[in-house]
Amino acid sequence: MTAVDGSSPAPAPGAPSPGAAAPGDGGFEALFQHAPCGYLTTTDDGRITRVNDTFLTWTGHRREDLLGTAFARLLPVGDRILWSTHSAPRLGTGSGVSEVVVEVVAADRARRPALVTATRAPARDGAGAEVRVIVFSAPERRAHERELIAALHRAEESENLRAAAEAEARRRALLDPLTGLANRAGLCAHLQAALAAGEGPVGVLVVDLDHFNVVNESLGTAAGDELLLTVAQRLRAEVREGAVVARLSADEFAVAERCEDAGAARQLGERLLEALSVPVVLEGLEVVTSASTGAAVARGGSPERLLHDAGAAMQRAKAGGRHRVEVHDPARTDAAVDRLRLLGELRRGIAAGELRLHYQPRVGLPDGRVGGVEALVRWQHPVRGLLAPVEFIDLAERSGLVRELGERVLDTAVEQAARWARDPQHPTLEVAVNLSTRQLTDPGLVAAVTGALTRHGLAAHLLVLEVTETALVTDPGAAEAALAALKELGIGIAVDDFGTGYASLTYLQRFPVDELKIDRSFVTGLGVSDGDTAIVRTCVQLAHAVGVRAVAEGVETEQQRDALVAMGCDFAQGYFYSRPLSAPDLAQWVRSR
Repeated sequence: MTAVDGSSPAPAPGAPSPGAAAPGDGGFEALFQHAPCGYLTTTDDGRITRVNDTFLTWTGHRREDLLGTAFARLLPVGDRILWSTHSAPRLGTGSGVSEVVVEVVAADRARRPALVTATRAPARDGAGAEVRVIVFSAPERRAHERELIAALHRAEESENLRAAAEAEARRRALLDPLTGLANRAGLCAHLQAALAAGEGPVGVLVVDLDHFNVVNESLGTAAGDELLLTVAQRLRAEVREGAVVARLSADEFAVAERCEDAGAARQLGERLLEALSVPVVLEGLEVVTSASTGAAVARGGSPERLLHDAGAAMQRAKAGGRHRVEVHDPARTDAAVDRLRLLGELRRGIAAGELRLHYQPRVGLPDGRVGGVEALVRWQHPVRGLLAPVEFIDLAERSGLVRELGERVLDTAVEQAARWARDPQHPTLEVAVNLSTRQLTDPGLVAAVTGALTRHGLAAHLLVLEVTETALVTDPGAAEAALAALKELGIGIAVDDFGTGYASLTYLQRFPVDELKIDRSFVTGLGVSDGDTAIVRTCVQLAHAVGVRAVAEGVETEQQRDALVAMGCDFAQGYFYSRPLSAPDLAQWVRSR
């Protein structure tokens, strides 16, 4: 038993000759596994944590028998004393390498002379320190041992540097390079941990700078960057410890902070807006910053869902006038999801032929003769049943689906009117079809109408197209051109819901209009409201003054009918005469009269 200060050990069986390169790919793990000597790692108190195959082969021990066992138990009693008096104190002080010659007890109880070199180093997982023990089979060839130890140290240093570089790359991947704030990925990582912790509600506020592009375009990108840095600093100053401030995109920021409820999130949002509204001097100019802010609070779920809800609330704040705070309402989200689902079902329903047309008669005053019908679309939903237009027309308008829907309605109405015109037992009726604002300004409108008339053989004068006042004034030039082309075909033109929009006498003279349809909201007040009665009388007089027919909508009582007759109104439609009817029911209703 000898403490070694200068002797040379021999490598274990199978070791390369002195000066040969260590095997493996140069990585620490490769050297550990493939070293031609025995290699172990232990805890500070000497319990084995890892052991390579070379040591197992040399001693005959099994790995599972060694893990967790004190390395000293592999030495004879005398060598244990040497180990504890020489190596343990040196390793405890962290002074460097300890080297001793001992015997190692193999599995068959045979004793094998060995040189044991041990070093103390930080554990590879950062959870403490570990002792690395290298075992050579004989005290010879010290040069090879030194080379191997140096290679191991170089591999460890290289691996630590690589791990540090990877950690830095991961850190940078979570940061915004301009402001040093978290980026979207960094914010999501924080939210994931906060939501999983279950320690209470988490609030997210999305802050979008209003008109930031004006700063970039007028003062330059350097001034824009300076403004963004100022915004980042002010947001940091307003949040509590533990909160995260992030930059999501060019001029969009986010704050994640514990918030008890929506009220607390709103208060935080108001505080952020107040901080941002303090003027900033850029390029010698005083710039006042405003922002649109959306907030959402959740106890669980995903970071993406929480950010989406806050972002949607921010868009409502922007649409509502900017520089304000909107808080996410789950009911609103449910309604939006329902609208999205309904839109998909409507698209499928149009293709599947689920649209139905009902027809409401229009009768002449005062004789009550049937002069025409208005085609009104319904949707025979396979689950929700028959849906009125108010439940899906606005959705079709917003999504752009109204063109396809309108063309289906037009084609079906023209086809039905042509059937009635060919039936000698049915009176010939004008059929009125509503046009949306989008349809009126669609370049393909005239071709679609012409195609329907030609396809079904209907005379143009039996078709009336109804447009609203709003549609006329949205794009007067396009409306005038479209209506003029339709008028040349012989088609009738009606202004629907008259009195609720903005069409003036000038517009009525400018457009080729055949009739004005007085809105039901005024007709309902006939004989009850002096104001409504005066409006209806004025509309009738205005229609006659410009040489067009006056049609009253929503007539429900005999008193209303009599008042309209006294005013000289030309036509009326409403529940007083009939509800909208299917084509077969309308034919029966006409015969009954």
